[in-house]
Amino acid sequence: MSLKRAYFAAGCFWGVEEAFREVPGVVDTAVGYMGGTADHPTYGQVCTGKTGHAETVEVVYDPGQVTYADLLRRFWTLHDPTTPDRQGPDVGTQYRSAVFFTDEEERALALAEKEKLEKSGRFRRPVVTEIAPAGRFWRAEEYHQRYFEKMRRRVRPVR
Repeated sequence: MSLKRAYFAAGCFWGVEEAFREVPGVVDTAVGYMGGTADHPTYGQVCTGKTGHAETVEVVYDPGQVTYADLLRRFWTLHDPTTPDRQGPDVGTQYRSAVFFTDEEERALALAEKEKLEKSGRFRRPVVTEIAPAGRFWRAEEYHQRYFEKMRRRVRPVR
């Protein structure tokens, strides 16, 4: 089995990671930072907005079970791609919408899907999702990894 990696930024990475983990064919995920200038950025540094990084989810998937186009379609459903530098109450460049492509095929698919979404009439405002080459993925601190899963284990129902 030959696995591939895809990189998506759609606001706070906790919920985005959890949503991608539910996709059949996704074998692993990690949250981190991409698209900025600092080496080894920390969450605190990224939150200042000075590093240029976006909160990003790395999706490891089996292309025999799920296609990159399928992952893109999932990505568009997870956030509002018309709001620059924000998702809901989260504001800042780290919350921007972005697809970080690893090759020309991914770039072409991302651009085509973005154009299709813009023409669909689903949104009144333009789609502002950044489509950019994937740079170095900096894995976020361990407490961010599978955050919601960890929180569910910590909160046990009272009997």
